[in-house]
Amino acid sequence: MIERFETLLKVRIGLEAESVGRVVIERAVRQRMGACGSRDEDAYWTTLNASPGEQQALVEAVVVPETWFFRYPESFAALGRLAFERLPELAGGRPLRILSLPCSTGEEPFSIVMALLDAGLAPGLFQVDAVDVSERVLERARQGIYGRNSFRGDDLGFRERYFLPTGEGYALTRQVGAKVRFMRGNLLDPGLLAGEAPYDFVFCRNLLIYFDRPTQSAVLEVLKRLMQRDGAMFIGPAEASLLSQQGMQPLAYPQAFVFRHAPPQAIARPAKARVPVAAPTVVAPLPSRAPARPRPPLPKPEQLKDASEGAGRDADLANIASLANSGRSEDARAACEAFLNAHGPSADAFYWLGLLSDVAGKVDEAQDNYRKALYLQPQHAEALAHLAALLAARGDRAGAQRLQQRANRGLNNHG
Repeated sequence: MIERFETLLKVRIGLEAESVGRVVIERAVRQRMGACGSRDEDAYWTTLNASPGEQQALVEAVVVPETWFFRYPESFAALGRLAFERLPELAGGRPLRILSLPCSTGEEPFSIVMALLDAGLAPGLFQVDAVDVSERVLERARQGIYGRNSFRGDDLGFRERYFLPTGEGYALTRQVGAKVRFMRGNLLDPGLLAGEAPYDFVFCRNLLIYFDRPTQSAVLEVLKRLMQRDGAMFIGPAEASLLSQQGMQPLAYPQAFVFRHAPPQAIARPAKARVPVAAPTVVAPLPSRAPARPRPPLPKPEQLKDASEGAGRDADLANIASLANSGRSEDARAACEAFLNAHGPSADAFYWLGLLSDVAGKVDEAQDNYRKALYLQPQHAEALAHLAALLAARGDRAGAQRLQQRANRGLNNHG
């Protein structure tokens, strides 16, 4: 009878049950049954339908935030450059407006603030709004205290600049915390933030992948309304193909996954990547950080290099990266097949095929290709992370945990 709970969650927040795995929803229902003292599912179902507050509690039990500071670091470096391009157009008339949703426990919107400060923007030149459906995670975000799990990667210099050590972890400085306004809201609400002016930059990453196609289209329409016509939208790597199909145009910032509305004359034909204006010398790119987990950004071409196979192999891998980063999934897949024909079995090529299959929703095919990559290169970090995420989404938590432990052992061995 778990299907009725899945239907309720889909209606309330647009959640596609298969995207998180039935076991996650079952566990959340059992947890809330215990909290409510319900003797069985029927009793809890009656309680649930009579209480909007309990419906929200179930949503929050299902939505497990997985985020950390500077996830997808290239996005924040691109934001700094785009912000400096945008400021002259505003001519001091108003600050830059940036939106982060869903913002979860605040790591993303606070990363936006730190990135802009590091890029050289004065605090008065921008403001960040952050929205999430869960009041519980919003309260944690407002507290601004974070544990070790929120700080990942090798470059943690920002922690020294913008946090103070406390007995509970690390407390955000007021300089950063004051720049974010947290609000509760649901992206399935067509009137979300209806009283707010459109935003220059919108961050909505790794949310659309949990929705079915009709819900994705409805949410994208809300996001487009929230964004200035000449603004930019940052999304997750698995969502690039979807935005391209919806008439959005990728900008030529590798692995930043940033899109704009296609100009009117370009809508009738395939969108070409727009070449951004060169960044002012005052903007310094943020230092590279470790790939994000569980869905890391597309790997850099230079990370895929294997000098023993020569320049031709490097060029082919760089071409695959370029095609995938532009949302041209079918062309990237064809380039992977051509690579395998030319160079033989390759962990990198099978990883790319796995990622492209994952993006297309072909989970069995994706799992097979990730396993091929790991057969050839057992500690391939990106393949380990993506396969772990895929297994977790399919309800195989034990398999996902084994892969994560394997990845951690690899990181420790290289530390």
